[in-house]
Amino acid sequence: MSEKTTHFGFEQVPEHEKAARVRGVFASVARKYDVMNDLMSLGMHRLWKAFTVELANVRPGERVLDVAGGTADLSLAFARRTGPQGQVWLTDINHDMLGVGRDRVLDKGLALPVAQCDAEKLPFPDKHFDLVTIAFGLRNMTHKEVALAEMRRVLKPGGRLLVLEFSRIWKPLAKPYDVYSFKVLPWLGKKVANDSASYQYLAESIRMHPDQPTLARMMEGVGLKRVEYFKLAAGAVALHRGYRL
Repeated sequence: MSEKTTHFGFEQVPEHEKAARVRGVFASVARKYDVMNDLMSLGMHRLWKAFTVELANVRPGERVLDVAGGTADLSLAFARRTGPQGQVWLTDINHDMLGVGRDRVLDKGLALPVAQCDAEKLPFPDKHFDLVTIAFGLRNMTHKEVALAEMRRVLKPGGRLLVLEFSRIWKPLAKPYDVYSFKVLPWLGKKVANDSASYQYLAESIRMHPDQPTLARMMEGVGLKRVEYFKLAAGAVALHRGYRL
């Protein structure tokens, strides 16, 4: 029986190799991650995350899980809203990214719990969190449905999952977006992070990620209800929201 494969960008690789390949990408770019995000999006990633925080409607005392939280943008924003009675967990599978996020949290004078863990095997009990978020991380996961099911599992009844991710851009903009993605992004990566290959992977992984309706169906398929999505930046990014009822 042949070994199962999955995509790593446009390349097909054995399933067991993908996590290590993705880990290598983020280990390479971790220290320049925030700078590159600002350059690549012209700062718009901050607006997308701000919209996510507003839509999350976090209240004082709530428990929040930030999956693939990386450099802690969302964790820090949520911590300001949950207050000392609440709790925000910053998690990521990548040690280098998590280290950057942990340092940022400490620099802000906060002491959030931090865990290095796999989103497909979350080390948290059932029905534990009021909110679970993942920003720009789902497309890197080998088994997206497994990760979505895990995120639903740890939600309390009435809790919500928010997925912020690159998506399918408005068709008239597809060609110029391709030029930007496959020419400009690797060039920026080389100049700023000394790593063009990781940003080539970024462009390819976006193209392999499910479009907005497909991801909505995947969320419904793992039992999430009232699933809806919001297109941002002409569809280049989308925010999906679903509830555990």
